[in-house]
Amino acid sequence: MSTPIESAVPSPTSAATTSSTGSTDASAFVYHVNIFILALAATFWLSRLPRALARFWRLSEWTNGHILRHIAHPSPAPKVVMSSRGAYLTTKELASDLSHTTFSHAKHARRVNSKGAPIRVSYPPHVATSMPLLRPLAAPLSTRIYPGFTFAQLLVIVVYISVLIYPACVATAGPFVDLDRAGWIAISQLPLVILLASKNNVLGMLIGAGYESLNFLHRYAARVVILACNAHGLGYIFKWSQEGIFKAKLKTPEYTNAFLALVAINCIFLFSTSLFRSKYYRFFISTHIVGHAILFPALWFHKPQLHVYIYVALGFYGLDHLLRIVKTRMYNAIVRPLPDMGTTRIEVPHINAGWRAGQHVRLRVLSGAMGLTGWAESHPFTIASVSGSEEGLVLMVKKSGDWTSKLFDLAKNGGYMEAGVGRNVNIVLEGPYGGPGHAMFHSYSAAVFVVGGSGISFAMAAVQDLIDKDLRGRSRVKIIELIWTIQDPAALLPLYTLFNSMIERSVFTRIRISVFYTRAPIGKFPFADSAFPTTSLSLSPGRPRLETMLENSISRTVKLGAGGKDEERITGMLVAVCGPTGLADSVAQAIAQLEPIRRDQVGGVEVHEEVFGF
Repeated sequence: MSTPIESAVPSPTSAATTSSTGSTDASAFVYHVNIFILALAATFWLSRLPRALARFWRLSEWTNGHILRHIAHPSPAPKVVMSSRGAYLTTKELASDLSHTTFSHAKHARRVNSKGAPIRVSYPPHVATSMPLLRPLAAPLSTRIYPGFTFAQLLVIVVYISVLIYPACVATAGPFVDLDRAGWIAISQLPLVILLASKNNVLGMLIGAGYESLNFLHRYAARVVILACNAHGLGYIFKWSQEGIFKAKLKTPEYTNAFLALVAINCIFLFSTSLFRSKYYRFFISTHIVGHAILFPALWFHKPQLHVYIYVALGFYGLDHLLRIVKTRMYNAIVRPLPDMGTTRIEVPHINAGWRAGQHVRLRVLSGAMGLTGWAESHPFTIASVSGSEEGLVLMVKKSGDWTSKLFDLAKNGGYMEAGVGRNVNIVLEGPYGGPGHAMFHSYSAAVFVVGGSGISFAMAAVQDLIDKDLRGRSRVKIIELIWTIQDPAALLPLYTLFNSMIERSVFTRIRISVFYTRAPIGKFPFADSAFPTTSLSLSPGRPRLETMLENSISRTVKLGAGGKDEERITGMLVAVCGPTGLADSVAQAIAQLEPIRRDQVGGVEVHEEVFGF
């Protein structure tokens, strides 16, 4: 039975060429290697399947996180009663009552809905990333080879390249001799490169990973394609130049298109280097678009045998952009300046559902104040509010560049309106994207959030979501620790009230918020000594001692022991980090320094990363 690739190749007996047998054999060989790569991906997907199936605990775990929407009647917040009194208490009153005694008195509190009926407690199932036997591998796999790059990522790349070395070197004189073999390797990996670059990544959806976490593999797979293309194209150019037939070959349409494709793909690579990505991002995107607009037609007219791979690549590309269109909407938003944080707060009251805590959207602001081309720029920002609340969708945009500075000035120059200075603008939102994947934050026994600067948006949404689920009897989390590092202590001012509100609402879960500032305040210190009466909210100079704080979180979790929310067992500790690459690396280092027995006591320590940068 012939393979799809074999059936796409002309018969060796055709008049077109009698030497196509070698090309046919190479294409079939590479085709079967691709089947092996798919088998490896399927094996990894099967290992993640139990975690994906656990999300069927509630259908909302699967239905949320795809399309932003508005629900007319959000579910009202539950109430809390003290069974010994039989009277309703607000979460603030109950928290105040408990603060004067011990937290164990929370067992006398009961959750009731808006009608006074008891809420049935239902805790989510927890499926760990790996079985206990494999936990010792977690520390070495998370070791950083260089900033932002782990040993686990290196291992994936080594396996991937090793698989491709096999068709490049086995049963051939070598990639620089058997030039067709190198060409087939290049075209066979092109669909994978396009797939991994997609925002709506099919592979990521299956294994529960966001497109941003798979971007490293996209870059290295692209380099394989570049290398193989140059081995194929430059090899033929050198061969024909030696034979003196290069100019004659280049005049034929088949090889003219091949030369054009070679130039296009090398230009794509050149303008994708870190220099252009970091400093000239719009130019990088433009060259990507123009380069692929030239590359695909050139490959199409180069060889008919390539059409099957082009179909697959364009299929992934088309699906991604179709879903982007479905996920894109224009809204009217309110932008407000937060001068103490150097941040713009964007409120979209017409959206109040459809995302999961930790997800982000891509934002465009349709205003002439953003500059001549500012309206066309799309930037990712983490959603800072909880889905299903009356607050709506909220974004916190840190002033860190030309575009974000213009947005801040736009908000600052607005007039007075309800809740302070601000103005209405039209925006375009695309998303949501990213997020926790198959993980359910509320299935862990403890949750530690380590964030820096504007990464607080991620923590705000995640912590408030855990508190809300806890009040509804759907969270196993017993300990919440939020560690926020900022430069100026004044940055805490806009969130001081919100943090205290979160502490008051967290009736059944112990929460501690530790804020650290790294620069001396300018002028008068913005807080009085009485602003931090308890250890639930603290403000300290310097940087956090992450290893010590993680140890303390483990101790507090284990001290509470099994029972209550952990009727079966302690289900592990989540450490979620959002901020620059250096912060993520320091958290990984702190976790690696934990004693294995300590990690086992808490049921394992798992990491979720949201890292700034591209």
